[in-house]
Amino acid sequence: MDRGSRAAGTGREGGRTRADLARGSSGDSTEATKSVKECRLSREAAAEVAEAAAWYGTRQPGLDAEFLNEVERVLPLIGSHPESFPSLLDTAPDLSIRRVLLPRFPYALVFIELSAEVRVIAVAHLRRHPGYWLNRIRA
Repeated sequence: MDRGSRAAGTGREGGRTRADLARGSSGDSTEATKSVKECRLSREAAAEVAEAAAWYGTRQPGLDAEFLNEVERVLPLIGSHPESFPSLLDTAPDLSIRRVLLPRFPYALVFIELSAEVRVIAVAHLRRHPGYWLNRIRA
């Protein structure tokens, strides 16, 4: 499989597809427990993952897959312990919007904990257009 199909979400090499990421599907039903919330990417966040992965794929072979693997690695952490990540200070306190930084890439997954799931609302580059995703929050 080529890098482009992985970034576009059509492949399954060593991980999940973009569609799996958007659904929050881990592919392993034994991982689910009652205390873990499903972690889903919004349509916009899934598009941002694909765009960033495609960009990294043009810079170095395999870097797109490494980016996708990094996103895949933090999603279960968000679902199992969303409260362990810092709340964003410039948002309404009752919304509890949080973020997790990707250790190897200059991106943050911005998420909100809902009653039934944790929703990633943005995959935001840390040095571009801060807060551009604020219009995605529905009160």
